[in-house]
Amino acid sequence: MADFDVLVLGGVGVDTIVPVPELTVPPGDFLQVGPIRDYVAHSGNGVALGCHALGLRTKLIDFLGADPLGELVLARYAALGLDFSHLAAPNGTPRAVNLVDRAGHRFSFFDARHPADLTLPRDFYLPYLSRTRHAHVASARAAGAFADAHRLGVTTSADLHAWSGEHDWIWAMARAADLVFMSAQAVPDRIEQLMHGVLDTGRASVVVATQGAEGCRVLTRDEPRVRRFPAVAPERPVVDSNGAGDGFSTAFLSVWLAGGPIEECALAGAVSGAFACGAPGTHEELMTAAQLAAGVARVKVSGAGQPR
Repeated sequence: MADFDVLVLGGVGVDTIVPVPELTVPPGDFLQVGPIRDYVAHSGNGVALGCHALGLRTKLIDFLGADPLGELVLARYAALGLDFSHLAAPNGTPRAVNLVDRAGHRFSFFDARHPADLTLPRDFYLPYLSRTRHAHVASARAAGAFADAHRLGVTTSADLHAWSGEHDWIWAMARAADLVFMSAQAVPDRIEQLMHGVLDTGRASVVVATQGAEGCRVLTRDEPRVRRFPAVAPERPVVDSNGAGDGFSTAFLSVWLAGGPIEECALAGAVSGAFACGAPGTHEELMTAAQLAAGVARVKVSGAGQPR
């Protein structure tokens, strides 16, 4: 028996969210906006907290700064009971400044403060990797874990976000994961070509591309065509899209790990992503297994969520 269902490697930081009327720079040099707040965030954080809220035994590891932002992270995890281990980040805790407009759309300025050659040491992650069922690599700084995971028989996943198909280091992650998530945002017109490229040249059995309000596309090895699944209408007003992608991938992953069919994975992801858009901040309100089950049941009754 593994000690963990999911080990998340990397992807911890803080989001500073700035509410703005529109995602444009207004004239002048000053604009009064709503409260600007800091939230524990980033993709690895979102997947770990999401899995933890869904009842999966979750472990998160990363670098973290010995600074006020790092203290904010530690306090958040202690309050929620998330199992977290870290190494000292030489340049401090990374952050992003995210502008969010009235419709919940965002633009993110990411603070890439970690040194380019900073990677999670093998002797740090390997003891945790050997005790988990699945590893989600949320940062290229942990890409070395893929080979060890495969050797240990541990399945893997990765989220490539708004990837355009460039950069060899992202291709390396895309080809190494068993389950690949990405966003169609950067290449909407050729996302299916990119999905086929990942499946044809790597080890993935499933490639998922999210498209926000347009739903998602899924490609699997046993189905030659890309399948399209619609988004789910949120039950509450959309206020902030921060964390929606992580909410989607977390719920999708939980059903996939349980051996569920792709249709159920995509539906769970859509329900969870929609739920995330109804809460301000990043990963502040986490969907529980009971809430996910209720949301999935509601959509099934309505007849929505069917693949196209």
